Amino acid sequence: MFIIRHRNIFFLVTAAIVLASAISLFAFGLHFGIDFTGGTLVEVRYEGVRPDTATLTSALEDAGFEGFSLRESGDTGFTLRTSTLTNEQREGLSTIMSHQGGTAHVDQLTEIGPTIGKELRNKALLALALVLLCILLFIAFAFRKVSTPISSWIYGLIALVALLHDVVVPVGFFAFLGYLTGAAVDTLFVTAVLTILGFSIHDTIVVFDRVRENLRINQERNRKEDFAEIAGRSLGQTFVRSVNTSLTVLFTLLVLYFIGPASTRDFALTLLVGITAGTYSSIFLATPLLVAVEKWRRKK
Repeated sequence: MFIIRHRNIFFLVTAAIVLASAISLFAFGLHFGIDFTGGTLVEVRYEGVRPDTATLTSALEDAGFEGFSLRESGDTGFTLRTSTLTNEQREGLSTIMSHQGGTAHVDQLTEIGPTIGKELRNKALLALALVLLCILLFIAFAFRKVSTPISSWIYGLIALVALLHDVVVPVGFFAFLGYLTGAAVDTLFVTAVLTILGFSIHDTIVVFDRVRENLRINQERNRKEDFAEIAGRSLGQTFVRSVNTSLTVLFTLLVLYFIGPASTRDFALTLLVGITAGTYSSIFLATPLLVAVEKWRRKK
């Protein structure tokens, strides 16, 4: 009941987190990768010593490359994401990237046109919208028999509010990460966001389902109880389970972040932030919002 009793404090904390994420998003913006804008992806492998990132960055800038992203790949390579290359840049790429005694070999060069990038961006937004719509319809259907004191649609709408929090937080964080390190939004980031939505809604539904079960038991036993007490008890019954499940996933992601390949580091970091935000919203936002809406409707 502590969380329900002090829900206004958690609402203020949530508002502060969302505001900080929104400020980060509008201040720094998202750096879209070539998956969405079109451009060139180059995988380079080295024989001998691999040059340091600063040296290669300077060499690429001298060669006329702009707005590129250069990251280490494994122990002997680099991944270069840049705009569409000219014929001269494409032919001289191995020479440009051969420095400090290391000979560069281009293992893969993939070009994505702006039309394909726009199509991928539209499909990503459509996938996100469909996921949210399906979640709303599913919750409204699953909770259709629980109409007192909260309509089943309210459960669905509150779940979407919690999911909005779970999207805004990692997106704002990624905007800040892009400002610091040049991390770009690509299809892997969209995959991370969809994964966060799935994980978060699972936690939220577990709590909501326990609320529904306790309401059903009270109805069968003809027992009257304040909705805030039911919600608080339901939250207490699922609290340990939710935290333990999230910690298990977070430990795995930490291992992936520190030991996994560089290409999935931003992916793992986004999941870490998003799943932490999702666990927080399931416990400290969704259920307290249910109680707040019930009290508002009762006063009205």
